[in-house]
Amino acid sequence: MMREDKRLTTQPEDTMRPTPTTTLHFLRPYAFRPPLDAAAQRQIYLRFYHAARHQELVRADALRYPRIRRDGVAAGAAAVMRIPAFRDKYKSIQKGHVAEEDVVLRGRVQFVRRASSKLVFLALEGEFTPVQGMLNFGKLEGGETDLEKFKALSKLISRGDIVSLTGRATRTQTGELTLVATRMPEILAPALVPLPVHLADEEARMHQRHVDMLVNRPTADTLRLRSSVIKYMRDFFGDKDFIEVQTPILAQAAGGAAATPFTTTVSSSSQELALRIAPELWLKRLVVGGMDRVFELGPSFRNEGIDSTHNPEFTTCEFYSAYASLDDLIRMTEDLVCGLAEHCRALIETKLLSLPAVDTTLFRRPFKQMEFIPSLEAALGFTMPDLSGDTALADLTSLLAANGIDVPVDGPTSLSKLLDRLASVYIEPHSSDGVPLFITHHPVCMSPLSKSFVCPKTGQHVSARAELFVSGRELANMYEEENDPFAQRDKFIAQAAEAKNGEGIKIDESYVAALEAGLPPTGGWGCGVERLVMLFSGARRISECLSFGGVRHVVAVSGLREPALSEEEEDS
Repeated sequence: MMREDKRLTTQPEDTMRPTPTTTLHFLRPYAFRPPLDAAAQRQIYLRFYHAARHQELVRADALRYPRIRRDGVAAGAAAVMRIPAFRDKYKSIQKGHVAEEDVVLRGRVQFVRRASSKLVFLALEGEFTPVQGMLNFGKLEGGETDLEKFKALSKLISRGDIVSLTGRATRTQTGELTLVATRMPEILAPALVPLPVHLADEEARMHQRHVDMLVNRPTADTLRLRSSVIKYMRDFFGDKDFIEVQTPILAQAAGGAAATPFTTTVSSSSQELALRIAPELWLKRLVVGGMDRVFELGPSFRNEGIDSTHNPEFTTCEFYSAYASLDDLIRMTEDLVCGLAEHCRALIETKLLSLPAVDTTLFRRPFKQMEFIPSLEAALGFTMPDLSGDTALADLTSLLAANGIDVPVDGPTSLSKLLDRLASVYIEPHSSDGVPLFITHHPVCMSPLSKSFVCPKTGQHVSARAELFVSGRELANMYEEENDPFAQRDKFIAQAAEAKNGEGIKIDESYVAALEAGLPPTGGWGCGVERLVMLFSGARRISECLSFGGVRHVVAVSGLREPALSEEEEDS
């Protein structure tokens, strides 16, 4: 039995309805109408369709999966062209004119329109680019003039089939660039299941991601935009003489962020290892080793919650630049984000047409900045207690209660969690209008890897740190790295003490030892790539920016099984 999804639906565009063939005559009309009795009938229909389509191809001796020959056809014949290259080469061809050279195009059939028994039009698509093919019996060459074979093959070709078409370029009287076939088309990979015209159910889209990409253009365009964003970032850092590196994903301890790691065991030694939650500490070791400018684009893993902006597996970009200050990091961030905004705007306007336009007027330098403590004090209406003191959490909790402010925190409360929650309620919404916002100078307890100083405005110990928010979402985090090994050990100890409620923070003594060799004053920066893709693609969930959705969808797809048969079905 084939794998099926009850939620796949097929609905018609009347102009795209294929002519029934002998074997599928009783099924094809229903391929373009929702079943009368939803799920059960749809499941049965798909099974019958698969069986009938299989039988149809076997009877026609067309259930073949041929290898690609040197030219795709016999030696010495037409040259193979990609569909985008074909459209570019013949974009200026005039109406009625037919090119002299034969070419071969390969692609997926999007629909078949049969004008008569001797004239059939195919809509092909390859590399997300459409082109029209014309099968005119009177235009075939090379002795391929068997009308019955022509009729049989033209009826056999179905929406979803992968075909190879040989012919010459022309432009029809309606202005459509067309490949007029000079040979009979070849089916390279037949579709054994019906390709729907519409697919709206969210779960079905994620579980049948390949179908989603074929049917819903924004799905594929979002992933194409992601690829372009990653390439732009690589070029951006490469042009600034950064060296791209790859650091370990498995290690004895996961550091660089306050997050819960995934753990696994090495079979050869029974040693427990952790998947990295960030590449930060590894990258700073490389700076100690003399690589003044390094960056990495790669996966990180956090064994935590799943929501619209979080997935346990995600892609990060981090860079570290020796002798860079916080102001340098902010300016570089503005350069990158503004450049990406313009790049994505142009790409969406010319190629990724299904995605919403990017409003580059929102990304004007300099971006807005708000200091953490002064902004929070203004919003809350009272002065913060000494946030470096031993009683800071109790003092702040008392002040909030005295002022009638209730801000619930998920899980056990710590000072850093409480401050982070307050910022999410009172500061981060200032970016909800889509204008980028830097939140700067966080309290020391929130940034154990950052250098700190006494704020001249508030007298509080704060970090040389900034976070970039757009539309309420964090996009990037940056700070001047702590390079004092004694201060770094003290901050690790304080972080571990605050997390004694079970977060499992460990002091990375090997990293502290690396600092003892001398880390130059360094600026560090990190961002989640999917967050950038969400920003510029208009995607509402991080799963839309991942090739196969979030971890729940991946697990569901890998665990799919054929639906169990009822006793009646087994008997039949």
